[in-house]
Amino acid sequence: MTTTTPGTYAPKPGAAPLGRMIAAQAALETKMLLRNGEQLLLTVVIPTLLLVLFSTVDIVDTGEGEAVDFLAPGVLALAVMSTAFTGQAIATGFERRYGVLKRLASSPLPRWGLMTAKTASVLVTEVLQIVLLTVIALMLGWSPQGSPLAVLMLLVLGTAAFSGLGLLMAGTLKAEATLAAANLVFLLLLVGGGVVVPLDKFPDAAADVLGLLPISALSEGLRDVLQHGAGVPWADLGILAAWAVAGLAAAGTFFRWE
Repeated sequence: MTTTTPGTYAPKPGAAPLGRMIAAQAALETKMLLRNGEQLLLTVVIPTLLLVLFSTVDIVDTGEGEAVDFLAPGVLALAVMSTAFTGQAIATGFERRYGVLKRLASSPLPRWGLMTAKTASVLVTEVLQIVLLTVIALMLGWSPQGSPLAVLMLLVLGTAAFSGLGLLMAGTLKAEATLAAANLVFLLLLVGGGVVVPLDKFPDAAADVLGLLPISALSEGLRDVLQHGAGVPWADLGILAAWAVAGLAAAGTFFRWE
């Protein structure tokens, strides 16, 4: 007769370690995002098509030099916005509508842990986007310059800024309104944010205002570093930092879980 040590099969109820919960939720969020056709359209297909089309067809006057050298930094900025702002706002808005956030908020995973998992998912997706777009741009003849540290600083602050704004929209508007508003903002900033059309093509007064937008600061900052080999673009980093602080603070204050 086999004997077992007392307590071998005794249940041990309780939550998993916090780090494991966050990692599991981040992996789930990433899988759901990559399986969503609409999200892939925003995060992968549109930036890739814009990069290839405008780099190979002379549609927009991008100034001196190769078109891809101007376009690649702007498309990288667009990729960050599409994931951290547009995609996250839409996904979170519908999760809120269908009660997913409410149920997750009542689980052992704390609310800040859920937001951390969503942020980690965004960062993983952005890394995949940036690698893909960089490879395509290099195949098109892109010659990046500048400091990788400056690029990393811009991308991190840009992600923080757009994440705050996306969560603010998802946590305050109805899901349908979030869907419409997020897509509209995406299109408007694509045209007027210095992504494919240089800001100096706009009237001076309009260009000054557009230059204060987070997408403009991110695209122009990346362009200064990667195209012109400039040092750390402190002015653009300052704009992104201001948007990040304001957006995250507002999201933390006004976000409604149901």
